[in-house]
Amino acid sequence: MDVVIRNASLPDGRRGMDLAIAGGRIAEVGPSLAVQGAREIDAGGDLVSPPFVDAHFHMDATLSYGLPRVNQSGTLLEGIALWGELKPDLTQEALVERALQYCDWAVARGLLAIRTHVDVCDDRLLAVEALLDVKRRVAPYLDMQLVAFPQDGVLRSPTALANLKRAVAMGVDVVGGIPHFERTMADGAESVRILCEFAAERGLRVDMHCDESDDPMSRHVETLAYHSNRLGLHGRVAGSHLTSMHSMDNYYVSKLLPLMREAGVAAIANPLINITLQGRHDTYPKRRGMTRVPELLAAGIDVAFGHDCVMDPWYSLGSGDMLEVAHMGLHVAQMTGQDAMRACFAAVTETPARILGLEGYGLHPGCHADLVLLDASSPVEAIRLRAARRLVMRRGEVVAESPRATARLALPGRPSHIDFRL
Repeated sequence: MDVVIRNASLPDGRRGMDLAIAGGRIAEVGPSLAVQGAREIDAGGDLVSPPFVDAHFHMDATLSYGLPRVNQSGTLLEGIALWGELKPDLTQEALVERALQYCDWAVARGLLAIRTHVDVCDDRLLAVEALLDVKRRVAPYLDMQLVAFPQDGVLRSPTALANLKRAVAMGVDVVGGIPHFERTMADGAESVRILCEFAAERGLRVDMHCDESDDPMSRHVETLAYHSNRLGLHGRVAGSHLTSMHSMDNYYVSKLLPLMREAGVAAIANPLINITLQGRHDTYPKRRGMTRVPELLAAGIDVAFGHDCVMDPWYSLGSGDMLEVAHMGLHVAQMTGQDAMRACFAAVTETPARILGLEGYGLHPGCHADLVLLDASSPVEAIRLRAARRLVMRRGEVVAESPRATARLALPGRPSHIDFRL
């Protein structure tokens, strides 16, 4: 054995567990393993988790906040307009530099797999080339999956479909779309058909920005589920955002959810961004905007949380911390029961790993030794504290370490040197 981690708590509730690692994979998991000659790491009862996974991000835009100007209205549409203004001035060098900086942030926070959408409506495909380069560079320590994303609409933008096909030929992994941004509902539905048929023909996964709107009549996820079923794409399709579902009537949703479940369509909510961008046209009552996460889960549909944006035209904050994403998702969806909070932790770990089709993910023997040691005793405490990442491991090698987050108090009239976990 190369490494053994002692006295760990695991996300499934087991405590006092050891994990033995050899050749970059987990060899054994159990209490008090008899392992000799290995480097020993004492977890001290803290939580060992598989790494965080971000199922929805825009790395081509990340860390570009303020370029060419700040989004003053805070709306989705102004953000799209700002991105359109910025695109002509993009350079491959700047895109690569910002993306690599973000990947450093991600790894430090235990985020070792990211699905990022990349805009293909620029005929130069500059961002595609840049992120393919970044994907190659970070492969030793981070899994990156690229989605060909026609930001301006695959039918609305004259060259978008041809560019999307070029991007796939260059090595992009997943087919994207944005049907609610097409000129008409009919065009949106047609775009879903075209893109799903292309994905089926090429054997690719599909991940569409779908119904990112407060309009209850934006129902393209229904079309996405229909074509997923028709084309046999079960388990390979995700609808991202789905915010219109927050405004739909209950009867329609009662029909929609079984259709999604039958078609094997997953849902990806983006709590930080959904709560920020949606409901902008409301006075009061004001809608939360995020999709119906508890109802989707109850229907047997996989639900993941994505970060979506960090310091870009749509969102001025963010740090690559998926525990912050889970924390916001828990609050917005009012998922405060113990099982519900654990589901929020799963929504930034095992569920997105399943949606992305990551091989060797998990804490079972034979899985890659990719893991995070958190300064917390359970998934719920990890979310509550946004726990420090004591250690991040990739293929059995430590790639990041952080000290415990503690405070030492010296208060009048109290015992001296009170230490507690922040």
